[in-house]
Amino acid sequence: MRPSACLLALLTTIPVSLFAQSSPQATAIDRSVQEVLPQVVAWRRDFHQHPELGLQETRTAKVIADHLRSLGMEVQTGVGGTGVVGVLKGGKPGKVVALRADMDALPVTEQVDLPFKSTEKATFNGQEVGVMHACGHDNHMAIALGAATVLARMKADLPGTVKFIFQPAEEGPGGAEPMIKAGALKNPDVDAIFGLHVFPYTTGSIVYRSGPLMASADEFSITIVGRQTHGAIPWGGVDPIVIGAQIVTSLQSIVSRAVNIAQAPAVVTVGKFTGGNRANIIPDTAELVGTIRAFDNEERTKIRERIAAMATKYAEASGATAKVSFGLGYPVTVNDPALTERMLPTLRRVAGDDKVRLGPLTGTAEDFAYYQQQVPGMFFFLGVTPPGQEAAAAQNHSPLFFADEAALPVGVRAMTNLVVDYLAGK
Repeated sequence: MRPSACLLALLTTIPVSLFAQSSPQATAIDRSVQEVLPQVVAWRRDFHQHPELGLQETRTAKVIADHLRSLGMEVQTGVGGTGVVGVLKGGKPGKVVALRADMDALPVTEQVDLPFKSTEKATFNGQEVGVMHACGHDNHMAIALGAATVLARMKADLPGTVKFIFQPAEEGPGGAEPMIKAGALKNPDVDAIFGLHVFPYTTGSIVYRSGPLMASADEFSITIVGRQTHGAIPWGGVDPIVIGAQIVTSLQSIVSRAVNIAQAPAVVTVGKFTGGNRANIIPDTAELVGTIRAFDNEERTKIRERIAAMATKYAEASGATAKVSFGLGYPVTVNDPALTERMLPTLRRVAGDDKVRLGPLTGTAEDFAYYQQQVPGMFFFLGVTPPGQEAAAAQNHSPLFFADEAALPVGVRAMTNLVVDYLAGK
């Protein structure tokens, strides 16, 4: 899929009347967004063409830091690894609000035919891989830089401070926690934080949800130790593969019988089952690896407890042993209800009432959740799929993922207006 040849010209000539709002300040923001839009598009294409994996975002971080400094901001680099934090102090006293954008790309070889297609290579897990912004983080960074540019022009009239948090490694191992530990939300202390994510909804639409929005993501591993024997004499040993199969089946009853799905859904998936190396040998061991998704912290804990109990007891009952371990991933992404309700009129004004809608829970996860554990936060989706193409659109993380640049002005306006309205007490 190729963007229209006249897309850039189209974006840079959007009439202000299209975005007409009630206040002179809002109209001034719209004009400023129009003026910076060519640079926003250029940033997006540059980041897309030069993607970097998590904690390797050195070029990306330098581009961002250099621009924030050019706007007169106080800038910290190397925050939590390769993170960048810019501080814009308004001309009037007030609260502190943060905007967060993630910087990392994925080990994916791009298959979209674009003039700025990524051809970058990197080493991941010991293998050479293609690198692509297959989750749209190039858009997030460009939008945040656009908002930073517009807000810097309004610096004298801003009643408060804005922090711009450009975070590494959202795709893993997670850059939010290290940035928080490094003080990204401190000095000055952040009162609220906003973030967005591009998604294959209709271009320019905004999808939100109060309370839980995205699932927690935990990994589990179960190692079953039996006793090796000849495949023709199974009674001479203890078969860990049969036991593993019983465990896989039993785990499905956790969600269907032990989780209150009327309160919040959950998923337990075994994605890897390995054991043995020959048809006529029952091996000593077998391993199961899977993921847990939940939208409630109590249920999240209960699911882990049930997995551990089922695996160990099934193995014990069959004469084997099972070792269960968990890798705790990202928490539930929970939008602060009061903040969401307060800022919803801003999103509707920016995108239009007909373009803003309540969205479903999604089983994907986001480490924006860590910021929300510290301060009230609001995270929403920005649609980037041309109208009429939604059903066939490639999902995030696909080598065919495509983001329509016509959504960029909506993203810049949304982030800018959220900051302005929040600091103004609206």
